[in-house]
Formats: sequence, structure tokens, C-alpha cells
Amino acid sequence: MVTNATSLGRSGLFDWLVQRFSALVLLAWIAWVGIGIASAPEFGYPQWRALFAATPLQIFSLIAVLSLCAHAWVGMWTVTTDYLNEAHLGRAGTAIRLLIQAVCLLLTLACLLWGARIFWGSG
Repeated sequence: MVTNATSLGRSGLFDWLVQRFSALVLLAWIAWVGIGIASAPEFGYPQWRALFAATPLQIFSLIAVLSLCAHAWVGMWTVTTDYLNEAHLGRAGTAIRLLIQAVCLLLTLACLLWGARIFWGSG
């Protein structure tokens, strides 16, 4: 079996499942937050803060951020692998693809850390 060092999983099926599962997690998170907003008679910053101060939603939000990062990585890896290769860009295609994947990985990790800070940071 041939694998790519920059892919998330060991197979296309695993990456496909990661994308579908992460999409379901994100949909559930959006529904939970949407219901929380819709159920409040008046919704402003104090209600927003109270909604996200609940530990279950903080945990679910962190899982949603992880899912978003996994979903984005699989998507970006697929696009860069399909379109940034030697067939499309010549001899430099692999180097360009790896550089762009490295930048995407760093941005994804930065967003993950930023999201964790937002949901778990103090005050």
C-alpha cells in the first residue's frame, strides 16, 4: 500500500470518513448553538457569554474546532494533491505542493490553538 506522508489517514476511505464525520459534528454544533440562541427571549452579549460558559458547550466547541481543522486539512490536502502536481505545474509541482501544504498545516494548527484559546481562555 502506498501512502502519502501529508495525508491525514492511511487511505482515501479514512479521509472520506473524517470529512463526513467532521461535517456531522459541525452540523450538530451549529444546531446546538442555534437552538441556544433561538431559545433566548432576548439575545445579547451577556446571553452569548452565558451560553458559551457552560462546560458541555465548551467541550463540544473544542471538538467542533478539531473537526473543522480535520475537515479543512482533508479538503486542502485533496485539492493540493489533485491540482498542484507535476502534471499541472511541471518539475516544481511537488515542491510547490509541499510548500503550500506546509503553510496550510501551520494555518490550521494556528486556528486550532486560537479556537482552544477562545473557548477555554480566561475571562
